[in-house]
Amino acid sequence: MARVVIVSNRVPLPTERGARAGGLAVGIADALKDGGLWFGWSGGISRSARNPVRKVESGSVTYATIDLSQEDYDRFYVGYANSTLWPLLHFRLGLIDFKREDLEGYFSVNRTFAAALALELHPDDVVWIHDYHLIPLGAELRRLGVRNRLGFFLHVPFVPASLFAALPQGETLLRAFLAYDVVGLQTEEHRRDFLDAVKQVLGMEPDGDGLLVTADGTSRAIANPIGIDARGFAAMAAKAERSPETRRLLSSLVGRDLVIGVDRLDYSKGLPNRFTAFGKLLHDFPQHRQKVSYLQVAAKSREDVSEYQALRRELDRKAGNINGRYAEFDWVPLRYMTRPMTRTTLAGFYRAARVGLVTPLRDGMNLVAKEFIAAQDHNDPGVLILSRFAGAAEDLEEALIVNPYDPAEITEAIHQALIMPQDERQDRMARLRARVFTVTAESYCRNFLAALAA
Repeated sequence: MARVVIVSNRVPLPTERGARAGGLAVGIADALKDGGLWFGWSGGISRSARNPVRKVESGSVTYATIDLSQEDYDRFYVGYANSTLWPLLHFRLGLIDFKREDLEGYFSVNRTFAAALALELHPDDVVWIHDYHLIPLGAELRRLGVRNRLGFFLHVPFVPASLFAALPQGETLLRAFLAYDVVGLQTEEHRRDFLDAVKQVLGMEPDGDGLLVTADGTSRAIANPIGIDARGFAAMAAKAERSPETRRLLSSLVGRDLVIGVDRLDYSKGLPNRFTAFGKLLHDFPQHRQKVSYLQVAAKSREDVSEYQALRRELDRKAGNINGRYAEFDWVPLRYMTRPMTRTTLAGFYRAARVGLVTPLRDGMNLVAKEFIAAQDHNDPGVLILSRFAGAAEDLEEALIVNPYDPAEITEAIHQALIMPQDERQDRMARLRARVFTVTAESYCRNFLAALAA
């Protein structure tokens, strides 16, 4: 049986599981259930020019990591990946900060990754590379003579060809995708946009199955939505319902309904509009005052990027204004925290919530929506409010689907969720759970690896 090699920008070491394990790490861990290698950046900054690979063994999985230099971190991670590609792929052209030296740093780090990884590969390994940080890695491996099956999965959205055309030297980056035997995207919409960009920018015509023929072989684009371990998360939530943290939360609510949002602190998540919508709820529907509390967990991220610093200041101001206007001595309407929580704690909080608020301006999938669904008690479930621009909305039609650019629409959805009868909540949630328990992390990994082996 071929060994599976996972490559991602950050490697979640076994000691880091919990609050730091994001959607990508949770979703692809199933691919290594029978063992394998996980390779990528350690998260550390090295002052040395030498960059040795460090390995940690955990069961049948080897975690292999390298450090980045400060210059590499600034140009590759802060610069091109998160100041150019991230805003582009989230439809925010006005936030792109492109520098030629950042592009060069991006390709340089991918060459460094390729040189280190190539030494670790066995001839029959199946290599699965993840996300926008490492788009050129496959092409760099091919230049080094690697002939293994190579797959790539883009966890974020892909943009229409007209937007992709704004990327300086975008043709070079787009052509790098073609080094992979299989390119996976979250939804059919993203797959169509990717293939259209290949057609418009590179002049290549895909066939009806998304197959692209190049001088060196073929590359096929597939839609393969990521999922969660729904059964495991549901069991975790049922157990966490009785945890001290959930009991403390419920005690503090004093019988009030809970609205919960859980996101990284990122401008793609639509948090300012969400805060505005909650303030508007208290203004337009005063019957909910003192009867509902909104908890927003927004763990800090990419604090070196100026746009994220500005977002945090804006949210601090909005939260203060809402609480200053509506709070009572025994009621804080909006609870806003930027510290991360463990998945176990969040599972209990999801189960306790009447409303799950997931309203990104654009998202590849959004696993918080699926975790909220899996956590619910069928007898008395909550209601999911979901942005139409999250990839999850393609399949989760029974959520209350909203346009996140319209705070008033979010307000009305929160009101509808808070007054929704129990039988309607049960019916909607039963349908949602059926999908979340079908499209799982296991099926995501199985389907992609099967396509890569085909």
